[in-house]
Amino acid sequence: MYDVVLLTLGSERDAPGACGSGGACCGGATGADTAPTGQTDAGQPSSDQAEAEKCVTERPRVPVLACADALNARGARVETITARSDAEIDAVLARFDGPARPDGLTWPDPDSKTRLVVATASDGQLRAVLRRLVKRYAPAPSKRPADLPGNRTLPDLPPVAVLPLDPARGGTHRDLAAQLGLPRDPAAVAAAVLDGTPRRLDLLRNDGGSVTLDGALLGAADDAGRPLHWRARVEVDDTILTDGAEPLLACAVGNAGGYATLDDVTLLTAPDPADGQVEVAVAVPVVVRSAWGRKRVRLEVRRARGRAVSVLPRDGKVPYLDDGVEGELTRKRSWWIEPGAWAVWSS
Repeated sequence: MYDVVLLTLGSERDAPGACGSGGACCGGATGADTAPTGQTDAGQPSSDQAEAEKCVTERPRVPVLACADALNARGARVETITARSDAEIDAVLARFDGPARPDGLTWPDPDSKTRLVVATASDGQLRAVLRRLVKRYAPAPSKRPADLPGNRTLPDLPPVAVLPLDPARGGTHRDLAAQLGLPRDPAAVAAAVLDGTPRRLDLLRNDGGSVTLDGALLGAADDAGRPLHWRARVEVDDTILTDGAEPLLACAVGNAGGYATLDDVTLLTAPDPADGQVEVAVAVPVVVRSAWGRKRVRLEVRRARGRAVSVLPRDGKVPYLDDGVEGELTRKRSWWIEPGAWAVWSS
């Protein structure tokens, strides 16, 4: 039977801005696109202790206890862990290391009898764990091994089971688990862990040191909710969606379907987290004249699909949401697709 680690990220009652949601607490990332002195490449403060002080000790949530009970009833050996720093997340992930390789690289064990369940209050928390997996197993470019696929920069990451802690996120404002059709009931999650199969999915890496599971939406609105104009050069492979000279209202970078619409406007038409491509859209306001000479603004949506996308802001800071985590873009940011790099346990 399997050893199962039920991992929860410590939080201040899972409030916005707490762990995994942009406050850089308990494995979360800050939204900054720069890494000042004294921070890691992902914008993390270098002291885990300073971040852990933002978190509070909590008893496991009811879904976590229910999932543990269901796993125990099937004979699995279950350990429930609450991680409050990157170091504590890394200690859990080290259990998935494979045997020593001749090249000295740390590689996941494909035959591991340990399975991981991540209890998530937000997609940002799930992303925090995946970012640490990438940090652990992605080799430096100078140490790229011959057995790594040509279209990848990292090996197959260990499968992860997702235990959503917020049932409401399965409804109108769907989280990634809902988009992927993953089970939300703790007993069903336990069954997927023990009886299911890994479902491999694409991963977006970016040159800011983080990863994207669902997507990113760039742009801002005023206090009345009206989109504000901004400018940026947006390229998808060899396609230029905008050269930075015209105003934009939004830019969506989609791996899954979480950022497919903006109000009533369809930005992404067919984002697929397993097709090996990223879909990108920009919304451009265009002034047109009617037959009577009257001006009106029409929203033009331009789309492209490819392996990589870059966004170069032309006007100061551009706010964005990336897997629900807020940030500001002040310099060029590039995302690229890692086909089938991560996986979820699915029934």
